[in-house]
This record gives sequence, C-alpha cells and structure tokens, in this order.
Amino acid sequence: MIELRNLTKKFGDFTAVDHLDLTIRTGEFFGLLGPNGAGKTTTISMMSTVLLPTGGEILIDGHRLDRKASAEKRKLSVITQEYSMRQDMNMEEVMEYQGRLYRIPRKQIREKTEELLEFAGLAEYRRRTVRHLSGGMKRKLMICRALLIEPEILLLDEPTAGMDALSRRQMWNLLRRLNERDITIILTTHYMEEAQALCDQVALINRGKLQKLDTPQALIEELGAFAVDETSEDSLKSRYFSTRQEAIAYLQTADHSAMLRQTTLEDVFVECAGRKLDSGR
Repeated sequence: MIELRNLTKKFGDFTAVDHLDLTIRTGEFFGLLGPNGAGKTTTISMMSTVLLPTGGEILIDGHRLDRKASAEKRKLSVITQEYSMRQDMNMEEVMEYQGRLYRIPRKQIREKTEELLEFAGLAEYRRRTVRHLSGGMKRKLMICRALLIEPEILLLDEPTAGMDALSRRQMWNLLRRLNERDITIILTTHYMEEAQALCDQVALINRGKLQKLDTPQALIEELGAFAVDETSEDSLKSRYFSTRQEAIAYLQTADHSAMLRQTTLEDVFVECAGRKLDSGR
C-alpha cells in the first residue's frame, strides 16, 4: 500500500503540490488526472525520489520513502515521458546495461530479457537499435527495462503520449496484463478514455490540490450516466441525466440539433475544468 500524507512541494513561492493525501492499494491501477501544471508529474517525481517533498511524507507498506530507503526504492520503477535510452544500443544491450546497473547476475539478465521481450511482443526485434524503433516500441522497451528489477510498483508518466491509436491500444493491453500480475500501477495521462479503460480509481487534481477521488464509473454516474449534446451555430452544449428516459425526454424538447450518448470520464474532466479547476473555486 502507498500512502501520500500531507504531501507538499514548493518551488520558491510557487506550490506545485499542496497537502495531497492519497491511499493507493496494493495491486491497484491508479490514475492521476488534471490539466497541464496540475502537479501530476511533480507528484510522480516525489514518489520516485527524483524530487524531495517540502512537507509531508510518502509511505510504502508503512515505511517512509526517501533517497536512503533502499528497500522501499527497490520496489519502484518509473517510466518518464522522455525516451532515456542510448540510440546506438539494441534492445538486448539496453536490457543488459540496466541489469548491470542493478548488479543483476548475467544469466538472470539474459533469462529476464528473453521473458520480458517475449511478453511485450518485441522478441523478434531484439537486435534492432533504439534509433530504428517506432515510438510505441520504444515505450514497450522502456517498460521491459523497468520490469527487469521486478518492481512491485510501476510509475508511468504519460506512457502513450504521441502514440497512434493502434499502438496506444497495444500498450493498454500490455499494462492490463502487468496489472494482472499484481503490480501496482500509477498512471498520469491526458487521455481520459485511457484512464476510464484502465484505472480502478482516479484522482483529479489541480493546482496541486485533490479535487475528486473515486472510480471512473462513480464519477461518471455522479455527473449523469447519459449526455445530450446540443449543437447550435456557435456552440456545443452538453446536459447530463441520471437515466436514459430523462435524457430522451429532454432530447424530444431540444431546440437545436441534438444527440444522445453515454457520459464519459472526459465529460467529468471538462465539467470540472470549466466550473472548478481553472477558477480555483
């Protein structure tokens, strides 16, 4: 279990994360959502100990996480937005280099490399250099590299950024399979459909503060499970209803072109961003 208690990070007079309290259960797929500058990446950076908190603490299984807590740090692997691999190395060399950094025996490195590349669907490309990999393949290789140390917790910061739709769906399937192995996954993403499809629970934050915390479905039902989009010459407005019958009744009285659909997590995000997040209310 991971606990963020009163977690705070300041850069001078700017507060990036503001007294954040979260509990993430073992084996949970957890999403950190919010607009640009909300504090998501800063939170991930503190969880990976790249940044140290200004205040508060992070606990893993009841033990405080800091740069000296080697046992707790060993439970974590982080995958950043940037591709952090040498372009002239092939996949096997990337994996071997990672294993040597962690002093993993060579035989174990070879065995785990074979297993992980096969798991990610990369085995046939093992001798292709990083510079000749697609963006999706690079992301998968970064996950394989992170898994080499057999972490219990995987921190993913925008893992599908820049991917095409097919590569993104392939990544989703890979992450689901990892989560089925009881690996706790913490994800930041700007793709709301990604969080809705993958996450057991999501936290919506802005200006470093927690705004909402629940399952994607509960947040959708709180807003209204059905939406009616009305299109006029200069705008698109959405109204939300608890039942399909209520939505149909409204649809029949709409003055403009209108469409009935199911509400999504993106609707929740947009409504919060418009009414609360940007205004700070």
